[in-house]
Amino acid sequence: MFVQQLAPLAGSLAWSALVAILPLATVLVLLGVVRMKAHVVALIGLAVALVVGIAVYGMPVGQAVSGGLQGAAFGLFPILWIVVNALWIYRITVRTGHFDVLRRSFGRVSDDPRIQALIIAFCFGALMEALAGFGAPVAISAVMLVALGFSPVKAAVVALVANTAPVAFGAMGTPVVTLAQVTGLPLDQVASIVGRQTPLLALFVPLLLVIIVDGKRGLRQTWLPALVCGVAFGVVQFLASNYVSAQLADIGAALAGAAALVALPASRKPAAEEVRTSVLTGTRTATLERPDERREIVLAYLPYALIIVIFSLGQLPPIKKLLDSATWKFHWPFLDIAGPTGKPVSGNVFSLPFLNTGGTLVLLAGILTAIALKVSASDTAAEWLATVKELRFAILTVTGVLALAYVMNLDGQNSTIGTFIAAAGAGLAFLSPVLGWFGVAVSGSDTSANALFGALQVTAANKTGLPADLLAAANSSGGVLGKMISPQNLTIACVAANLPGEEGKLLRKVLPWSVGLLLVMCLIVVGQSTPVLSWMLP
Repeated sequence: MFVQQLAPLAGSLAWSALVAILPLATVLVLLGVVRMKAHVVALIGLAVALVVGIAVYGMPVGQAVSGGLQGAAFGLFPILWIVVNALWIYRITVRTGHFDVLRRSFGRVSDDPRIQALIIAFCFGALMEALAGFGAPVAISAVMLVALGFSPVKAAVVALVANTAPVAFGAMGTPVVTLAQVTGLPLDQVASIVGRQTPLLALFVPLLLVIIVDGKRGLRQTWLPALVCGVAFGVVQFLASNYVSAQLADIGAALAGAAALVALPASRKPAAEEVRTSVLTGTRTATLERPDERREIVLAYLPYALIIVIFSLGQLPPIKKLLDSATWKFHWPFLDIAGPTGKPVSGNVFSLPFLNTGGTLVLLAGILTAIALKVSASDTAAEWLATVKELRFAILTVTGVLALAYVMNLDGQNSTIGTFIAAAGAGLAFLSPVLGWFGVAVSGSDTSANALFGALQVTAANKTGLPADLLAAANSSGGVLGKMISPQNLTIACVAANLPGEEGKLLRKVLPWSVGLLLVMCLIVVGQSTPVLSWMLP
């Protein structure tokens, strides 16, 4: 049995923490300063973590490698299993032309560009975040907005800022699922607290979007639809994450926000011509005027309806029990690890939920979508393989980051770092969201930031007496605000809006919003750690 040590370097916690942080420092410097490719950085960081774990912490080579392989396996299944299948459905709708039908349908809901920004970037973007995540919402929203006549810069900024509130529950809850896995905390517990933090962001983001689109006039004239949309989104995200399912939180919230907008008479009020001419400075795509048959519109919405129905049915107790029966739990080969107290760590056991996992349910929805849209089996398979090829570097990145995180968790590096930064005491409540924000800003992924810093937050919390689940949740909730400034997302926005080399310009425009919202989240977490807002916690 390998027993973790908190201070392997001459009993010095400070020196041990300085060495333990080398893998993270390597990743952050290579990504943020050197600007190397993310998948290369992930593999280099993994190599550094293995060297530190073996040479400094004394972890046996076989166990260190095995721990990394377990992290990579978790990255592939269930994490990437969800992403691949969700983007596969999107590719099918593009192939059949039904994505264009959907885009035209959104454009006809309202001719007010401020309302269009809310429907497309905030609501539909949240739905795409719920299904796929990993940059897809920004790319798709930006393309749609440009087609409606938004200037490329404004479309990109709106898409980036909108991609905040839904991120923690994106890709069928992947970030919080990962957070629960690496921290050992119950998923329901983590999701419940995140669901009492990020919904508050939903109150602000729609208001910020109408300001970005049309300044003070936009806020003055459309504050009511923006507020109604944000409230509906936030309330349903809270209810779903706390009482239904983390996987359904963003789906329900996105649909509620869109429904609230469509139902509000003020949202359907035609925009003044001066508003349209001053806001829509780009070229409107002519095909938006083309009428679509009702049948085609129904088929365009069908894939998302299928996902909602299948996931909802999967939450029914009899069906959920049946799906859970196909879960395989086993002792991971070659791992025999105990924490500093001598108690075996939960990482020794691995769980494979073959059926009760988001990716499998999305796969079923994809098969039904292909049948409904009359896509042949060969074309359906070709699109799936093309999706895997398109995501090949993302697959390397996610598996590398998860392998790195697992090695650092299993050999004790995260425990050392967490114990050391616990010296911040009560101030850790303010710093926790900042750590998540920084991790996402660099990696571009709330999932990656949770994998890297989740266990560290829990260790620090246990040493300071702060609630471990609160700080773990704060890592994810703060992280969502780093998404808009991450180099990965900035590049995706530039490509989608046809702004080659304009990442710096976009960064300058979105950074103030990112930092401002981060401050709000920090104050929320500090309040929740004290009697002032502790009543908000479950």
